[in-house]
Amino acid sequence: MSGRVVHFEVPFDDGDRARAFYGAVFRWTLQEMPEMDYTIALSGPAGEDGMPSEPGFINGGMFRRGDDEPRSPVLVVDVGDIDETLEHVASYGGTVLSPRQPVGDMGFAAYFRDTEGNVIGLWQTASG
Repeated sequence: MSGRVVHFEVPFDDGDRARAFYGAVFRWTLQEMPEMDYTIALSGPAGEDGMPSEPGFINGGMFRRGDDEPRSPVLVVDVGDIDETLEHVASYGGTVLSPRQPVGDMGFAAYFRDTEGNVIGLWQTASG
């Protein structure tokens, strides 16, 4: 388990408006993925695989805000085993908001609320 922040997510109510804002203000490169109702946000230079090509920044994404959490920006932490991490979250007073869910063939995601009320995302890369 790396425990590193590897991704961020920003919810939106109006995707076109949000993409225009973040693209103009921060000059992020934004790639819509309509089949997933998601937008990849490249916050710095990236290689062919979309991964940061220099140290010091992470990439993220944007998604339509729904009625369920997360409803505010989220940090996403890399873990070796989401299910095990969610057990730890619960045993230390956090609340699981969504269990492990597949994200295409890339990996798995989950969300929890920490003891301070913050929503945090988890990422587990698919073993290939």
